[in-house]
Amino acid sequence: MDHFLDWRDFAGVQAEKFFKATLWNGEHLMVGLNCLEPGQSQAVHAHQAADKFYLVLAGQGNFTIGDASRNAEMGTLVIAPAGIAHGVKNSGAERLSLLVAIAPAMK
Repeated sequence: MDHFLDWRDFAGVQAEKFFKATLWNGEHLMVGLNCLEPGQSQAVHAHQAADKFYLVLAGQGNFTIGDASRNAEMGTLVIAPAGIAHGVKNSGAERLSLLVAIAPAMK
């Protein structure tokens, strides 16, 4: 296993739905990459027994966390505690790349 990963090696595009890649899935934590092209979105949903965060690596998006909605850009950490509805839409003109982690890991 390579312990040093470059997220850009995992980036991709899907026309019909945002792109997802798992970077690492351990016993207690899952780390992934989500890439959303302009206008693409991840529907609002919740993980009842898992915490999640998004770290904006590139681009900008409009995030919904519970009843709040806010734009975030590169460097912003967005936290979605277990049971809180969350989602994101690429509100910019370029690809939105997000480092995502969920704990405990979802198998």
